[in-house]
Amino acid sequence: MNSLINNDTICALATGGGMSAIALIRISGDQSIKIANKVFDKNLLDKKSHTVHFGNILEDNNIIDEVIITIFAKNQSFTGEQTIEISCHGSKFIQNKILELLINNGVRLANPGEFTMRAFKNGRLDLSQAESIADLIESESSAAHKSAIQHLRGGFSKKLKTLRQQLIDFASLIELELDFSEEDVEFANRKQLKELLNQMHKEISALINSFKLGNVIKNGIPVAILGAPNVGKSTLLNSILNEEKAIVSDIAGTTRDSIEDEMIINDYNFRFIDTAGIRKTEDKIENLGIERTLFHANKSSIIIYLIDITADIEKQIKDIEKLDKEDQKKVIKVINKIDLQAKIIKEIKDCLYISAKDQSDIEKLKNKIFDFTDVKKLDNTNTIVTNQRHYEQLKETIKELELVMEGLDNNLSSDLLAVNIKQSLFHLGLITGEVSTDDLLSNIFSKFCIGK
Repeated sequence: MNSLINNDTICALATGGGMSAIALIRISGDQSIKIANKVFDKNLLDKKSHTVHFGNILEDNNIIDEVIITIFAKNQSFTGEQTIEISCHGSKFIQNKILELLINNGVRLANPGEFTMRAFKNGRLDLSQAESIADLIESESSAAHKSAIQHLRGGFSKKLKTLRQQLIDFASLIELELDFSEEDVEFANRKQLKELLNQMHKEISALINSFKLGNVIKNGIPVAILGAPNVGKSTLLNSILNEEKAIVSDIAGTTRDSIEDEMIINDYNFRFIDTAGIRKTEDKIENLGIERTLFHANKSSIIIYLIDITADIEKQIKDIEKLDKEDQKKVIKVINKIDLQAKIIKEIKDCLYISAKDQSDIEKLKNKIFDFTDVKKLDNTNTIVTNQRHYEQLKETIKELELVMEGLDNNLSSDLLAVNIKQSLFHLGLITGEVSTDDLLSNIFSKFCIGK
């Protein structure tokens, strides 16, 4: 997308669309101050960076709005370019009128992500930090916010750059050996290289393994509610969310498709999925729902397996064994409808007793769900990978490192080792943007909102 990398002066609404108390319009490029000066009733040309000016936006000497303009000089702004921020009233007419005035005076409307693209191009942040801005904007929980902030501040980038620089140092020595290949000189100590590769393998493996946790933190931790028909799954979903999300009926098989909604528990976002009851049936539609139930069970981080206290408890617990072995490991057994049982005859081990209808012990269940996850790992200083693209490139990096390690074990020549070392550097560079293509950048930044 060539328009993402030219030198036009660009503008966009930086706040959400629609009417609001205040709106912010951002301009970036070499002509920002000069063009803003054309539509403002006070001189901006000799003003210092990071100064704020009150005045009027004019069209043919008619006042469009009273505004506040903030000036950011080149190399002192988010984009690294001259930047103007116009704070105006939030009328849609005013917003559009100011944008129209700017465009008529030579500014181009920005493409999605173009401001952040320019910040990347001007070295204000690397590619992984740029992507974390989108994650920060989209964060819906404290955990997702914390992870995005960590990446934006460069924790992930610093780790990768350190690893990459160490590998570059050895790659340089390997390349030097190639220049003296006829003299059989060894500049790169093979023992030290092997130690470095082992350490890199360990650190990158830890990053790769963190993606499972990072992905659910970013997108919400999926929790499937399973059980036989009419066991109270929809009632439980409504109780957890404290709203009538799912239809509740005494008729078995009411839920034939998955119903999903989100809730924050202890600052983490959980996605609860009410599923069709598991049973044998001739109903084709209900069977499709049951297939989706098993699909969600497989994809979920946690399964709440709901058991009806008024039915055969032992049989229902035994039904859990019908799930895949991996799914069985993430099951929380919950016995429901205790409001219908005057006395619990026998306590079943490792089961939580609730009444979804009366919302009895729902908070206990929420705490159990939270304790059942490993999200608390985010509280330490370890870097968590949340981006699918980063995850894929890290996997490619480790493949190349393993080939280098194998080559060292087999005493391969420097030229063969150099090939895989270069490839590992290439994949690490793709994450931070030290290696990039226009197609890659266009794909990443086109997913940003306009104005960011």
